[in-house]
Amino acid sequence: MKNFFAIMMFVFAGVAMNAQANMKFDTDVVDYGTIIQNADGVRTFKVTNTGNEDLIIKDIKSTCGCTVPQKPKGPIAPGATAEIKVKYDTKRLGPIRKTITVYANTENSPYPLKIKGMINKE
Repeated sequence: MKNFFAIMMFVFAGVAMNAQANMKFDTDVVDYGTIIQNADGVRTFKVTNTGNEDLIIKDIKSTCGCTVPQKPKGPIAPGATAEIKVKYDTKRLGPIRKTITVYANTENSPYPLKIKGMINKE
């Protein structure tokens, strides 16, 4: 009986060690292309949890206040997809080159995403 419990503890520990969330993005870069000033600045990154545990996006940071990311609400179940919305301030003219960093309960965290493009006067 003692051996049975030892074996069961070993099996459960192995299962727990293999349980992990994993985030996979449809793309690492969103290209706005060339847009006009004051155009819609909202774009999305799609993220899929390819792991076998809930994906929890803890935080998302951007390199400047002109880029505002919005994380998904709640955990993302294994196999499920969610969106990370990014809003860029399109009042600013010139090139767009920003990084958004995603922090989650995964091995590949933090994970960098990029936006790029060009804003021209109307």
